Amino acid sequence: MYQLFIANKNYSSWSLRPWLLMHHLEIPFNEQLTTFEEGGSWDKFHSFSPTGLVPCLIDGDITVCDSLAIVEYVAEDFPQVWPIDRQPRAWARSASAEMHSGFFALRNICSMNCGLIVELTETPPSLKRDIDRIDELWQEGLDRFGGPFLTGVEFTAVDAFFAPIAIRAQNYGLPFSDVAKEYIDRLLKLPSMRKWISDALQEPWREAQHEKEVSNQGVIIEDLRS
Repeated sequence: MYQLFIANKNYSSWSLRPWLLMHHLEIPFNEQLTTFEEGGSWDKFHSFSPTGLVPCLIDGDITVCDSLAIVEYVAEDFPQVWPIDRQPRAWARSASAEMHSGFFALRNICSMNCGLIVELTETPPSLKRDIDRIDELWQEGLDRFGGPFLTGVEFTAVDAFFAPIAIRAQNYGLPFSDVAKEYIDRLLKLPSMRKWISDALQEPWREAQHEKEVSNQGVIIEDLRS
């Protein structure tokens, strides 16, 4: 069975992607959670991940690092990871790669923290461009393939790749369109997504740098964590 190594659910957007995909599609795996440490976690994570980063998937004597590589590896055994038809599958891979390699302003300004509701001090143009592009991308997928997910009826990897954006959108009050907000709400209501967030809110760990990244960008309105 796959062993999926992740970090704190409260903070780790990269861990969320393969975890959510496999949990929602009922692909068997064992969760291995290793917490972030103050001052850096490379040595701790390097004990199981060659890159010193999470997520990391171990399947027998095979180790796969990076969320996109993990998704592609799992898809070799479970083709439902991607859309079955070629056109939506190509679109899904392109959109997932764009999410994987871009949107740096949104990542940096709106650090993922499942437990904090934040009012941003400002919305700089770089953040607005990222929001507008994601909104455009979502509307394209929903229009072309008919919804309710980005490539049609079924939840696939591309939806998992954008799942952390749904959490950020809710917690930072990001100005998405009504169509995008409906899609965000759809993601947040998934049972697997609700479990991730519930688990995150119950975590006792706090890591100072992750907390500081949020407080530096705005006013914390509410802390939902236990």
